[in-house]
Amino acid sequence: MAALRTGPVVSSVLRITCTGHAGLLIETKAGGSILCDPWRSPAYLASWFVFPDNSHIDFAGMRPDYLYVSHLHRDHFDPDLLRAEVDHRATVLLPEFASDDLEVALEDVGFRHFVRTRDGEPIELDGGLRLMITALVSPADGPLGDSALSVDDGDVRILNQNDARPRDIDSVLRLGPYDGHFLQYSGAIWYPVVYDLPEATKSKLAARKRVDGMERAMRFVEAVRASYVFPNSGPACFLDDDLFELNDFDGALDNPFPDQRAFIDYLEQHGVDAARLILPGSEVDLTPEGCSVSHSFSEAEIEAIFDDKRSYLRSYAERKRPLIQAARDEWRHSLELDVAAREPGSGVLDELAAWWNPLLQLGDQICAGVDACVLLDLGDEKIVIDFHAREVRPFAGEECPYRFEIAPELIATQLARHEVDWVNSLFLSMRFRAARKGAYNEHIYTFFKCLAPDRVSFAEGWYDEQEHSGERIRIGDYLVQRRCPHLKADLARFGQVKEGILQCMMHGWQFELATGRCLTSDTHHLECERVAED
Repeated sequence: MAALRTGPVVSSVLRITCTGHAGLLIETKAGGSILCDPWRSPAYLASWFVFPDNSHIDFAGMRPDYLYVSHLHRDHFDPDLLRAEVDHRATVLLPEFASDDLEVALEDVGFRHFVRTRDGEPIELDGGLRLMITALVSPADGPLGDSALSVDDGDVRILNQNDARPRDIDSVLRLGPYDGHFLQYSGAIWYPVVYDLPEATKSKLAARKRVDGMERAMRFVEAVRASYVFPNSGPACFLDDDLFELNDFDGALDNPFPDQRAFIDYLEQHGVDAARLILPGSEVDLTPEGCSVSHSFSEAEIEAIFDDKRSYLRSYAERKRPLIQAARDEWRHSLELDVAAREPGSGVLDELAAWWNPLLQLGDQICAGVDACVLLDLGDEKIVIDFHAREVRPFAGEECPYRFEIAPELIATQLARHEVDWVNSLFLSMRFRAARKGAYNEHIYTFFKCLAPDRVSFAEGWYDEQEHSGERIRIGDYLVQRRCPHLKADLARFGQVKEGILQCMMHGWQFELATGRCLTSDTHHLECERVAED
């Protein structure tokens, strides 16, 4: 393997080092460096690994001035790596998410310095570096949030779009025109891979997913019109024997996880010749006049990675086998502890009911959106989530349009970790089977992302605002917006007034009713007006 090139960034050059997957180290001529989305640890129950292997990347030696984590998906937020190897003196660039989950998670791994940005508003950092973070905050965006980063060092501008799918591309172009565009083309998806479907049907759907992902990426490429395009943020590779055949082998047109070269070929077939291959350790030098790319892998190694991928991944899998086995040992241990802690003869039902029934009572919009029964088939135990009756109960043979078959040890692991986002843990692992009658239902997966009261409140508020953006309720002598400006809690349920101060009891945030001023933070305002006396 060729050595990583080192050396100072010279005037008028923006240097970007690929650290694997969506990871980038952006080094500017005057404004410092930004480490983006560093990832190396196995993700999603040890299903996902960086492709190609990025074990040679020296994160500990980077010393970035800034850290940017686009969202909390585990192929972007790697707590083990961040805790152990990334310099905690870096200042974190925070997207404007409604929830503070990302900030709390980064504080938990050791970061203490933060710059809180506003959605779509350019800011200038020390040294003259300008940047803008575009935040996406619908329940469908990542774990209730995703973002893209735009960087302008005065001479060169890049867009690090990673997984984000901005709905208003004009707002992203505000900092352009762009010299470099880094974006995802191979999505994180479990459909149709895990579904019980005839093989011919599954093949047809997977082929459609493959094309749809690349076509969507190409539309962003055409809209941004950067001088150079760099496919990144995927695909991961699957090294466990149970998942190995999910990898993109032999140019299969029905694999939903195309690799970098497949997307570059797709762009060229559609008249776009601006794409450049980057791999872990690749360094891109961008100037107003052009672009150069050098790789840490030799040409022969690159050819082997893509032309003999099966052999490359078998060797990679052998190196990572201890990590996969450690994950399996954890699942088995979680199940043993869970069984030992239960009353004799009892199962998982009581644990899930105690956890989820209160959430179902809060989830008016979610439950109405599902309005059906979802079956969890755990082998010896079958459990129904009844979104109509809003309860978790034993399966009694009723019609369940949606079914998930999940191994008991994985459920036990989710319980032991108290995972509040099963999409960002279990489902993206693809270690389950599923079936459904009818179309995809977004509200089911919103529920599985929102297994905590504050998350349910946020999702409910977001859905509610789409239908009733101007709804007001009366609290005391005031008409106020129904949803708390902080995390969208329903103030009809959680609002309490004392001496002219409205407090949202979900998180304790306070607002002065006479002015709408937030007394907890200067970033929120409550829409309110005094009711005229009769």
